[in-house]
Amino acid sequence: MFNSRFKSQPLRLLSYGQSTSTPVAIASIVAASGTIISTLLLLINLGLTSRISSHTQGMTVIQNADGSISDGQFAAPNVRDDETIKAFISSALIDMFSWQAIIKTNEKGENTPVPDKGIEIKTESGGARKIPTKSWEAAFALTEDKNFRAEFLQKLASMVPNGVFSNEVQVSLITRHISQPRKIEDGKWEVNYIGTLVSFNSRENQGRGIPFNKTITVAAIDTPKLPKKPSELDKKIFNARQARLEITEIIDLDLGKKTRN
Repeated sequence: MFNSRFKSQPLRLLSYGQSTSTPVAIASIVAASGTIISTLLLLINLGLTSRISSHTQGMTVIQNADGSISDGQFAAPNVRDDETIKAFISSALIDMFSWQAIIKTNEKGENTPVPDKGIEIKTESGGARKIPTKSWEAAFALTEDKNFRAEFLQKLASMVPNGVFSNEVQVSLITRHISQPRKIEDGKWEVNYIGTLVSFNSRENQGRGIPFNKTITVAAIDTPKLPKKPSELDKKIFNARQARLEITEIIDLDLGKKTRN
């Protein structure tokens, strides 16, 4: 009686209520195991990604015009850090106010010095004078607003000594001090630049120094972009403005006196 009342039941594996066949149960175990392993791998991957992000937060990779790669940081459209502003001003001024009759061109992978024929600029008096090619290229760092760049080049041409292109005179701008940028308004800063223009004459053994103390105003601009097939002029403009800044004013550093130079 006892045996007939309780008949043998089929094996139940991972079941509740209705019985489940062994093959289906095994398949369920395999599927569940795969899910667990996938979840563990996902958690590990997230952990590694978080650790990498903590070291690279706010950074990005930038490809420069020459093909090289450098690190960058995300910033609002009108935000520039102090060192970027100071480096931009120093580089632009040194290139504009350092004059010699030699330029370097890249030939077969080598920098070869060649004579600089200069760029002819019409002066305010109606005549024409030359400025070094490097100075003309660096002047693309100046704004075009209110004809500022054109007027600057005219005055610059009147400053370049005649002896530069005959290799008798060489002038170099030496940076002495650049103040921390002072924010004037959103996307606009003012910097005091203290330097010396040193003139060397081939007939003299010593140079002559002239104080070069200016207050420079710079403004943030949109990122310049090169066309797919840039011309040499496109490249020169890009190089002068790749810091996403432009010079909008150059005045004498003299107790706030604003005489444009």
